[in-house]
Amino acid sequence: MEDYKRIGQKFSRLVEILDILRGSEGCPWDREQTEKSIANYFLEEVYESIEALQAQDYSSLTEELGDVLMELVFLTRIAKEKGYFTMAEVLEGINKKMIHRHPHVFGKKRLKGSSEVGEVWNKQKKSEKERESIFDGITKSSPALLTTFLIGVRASSYGFDWSQSLDVLQKVKEEVAELEKAIQEKQEKQMMDEIGDVLFSLANVSRHLGVNPEIALKETNKKFLRRFRFIERKLKSEGKELGKASLEEMDRIWDEAKKQ
Repeated sequence: MEDYKRIGQKFSRLVEILDILRGSEGCPWDREQTEKSIANYFLEEVYESIEALQAQDYSSLTEELGDVLMELVFLTRIAKEKGYFTMAEVLEGINKKMIHRHPHVFGKKRLKGSSEVGEVWNKQKKSEKERESIFDGITKSSPALLTTFLIGVRASSYGFDWSQSLDVLQKVKEEVAELEKAIQEKQEKQMMDEIGDVLFSLANVSRHLGVNPEIALKETNKKFLRRFRFIERKLKSEGKELGKASLEEMDRIWDEAKKQ
């Protein structure tokens, strides 16, 4: 069983450490930080945590989650200084929210299966936030691919979705055909629209397969960089220069990189 008292003590210590660092006798660098600068670090730490999770590097994940927690406390400390809210208010708010959104656990309501739980969650969230649309609250600062994924998740929770993954894949094929037609006819505006439709459909395929497209694309980026760096090293070892090697030469080395 979790030692809640010990966890609370350690979390309180982290809050205290940030209070000291931001205090008059604290660290000059920490005292200079703003919401904007810490938000950037916060996002960086979240992505590093996801990377460690994808790699199943749980030693690194332990550290990265600690960094995420630290940035959260840092932002809350800045907000407290400006009189916006305190850490106690943050914790009280999330505790109340979690209890309210789980009436089947903390109350008498009984739900059947995770799909019904998700439906109740979304309805309560919409009610709490006084939102006119189920899409209100999706942040504009999210990467476009992630936003598409979130749009699909919300629409799906209300039954607006394809029934099978292969149905969505068929939609991708239709959009690719329309893109091909736009390219052949050299319709610039149409090409941009169709590329957007292809990406939107692909993100929905990902969702159906239980894959976050933002994370999947990051992994593909890493794979491409790893293989292309192999090409760079291989060409250098052969006394050749990148940019002067032929496409055939680079393709040959690329095939070698895929076997690594």
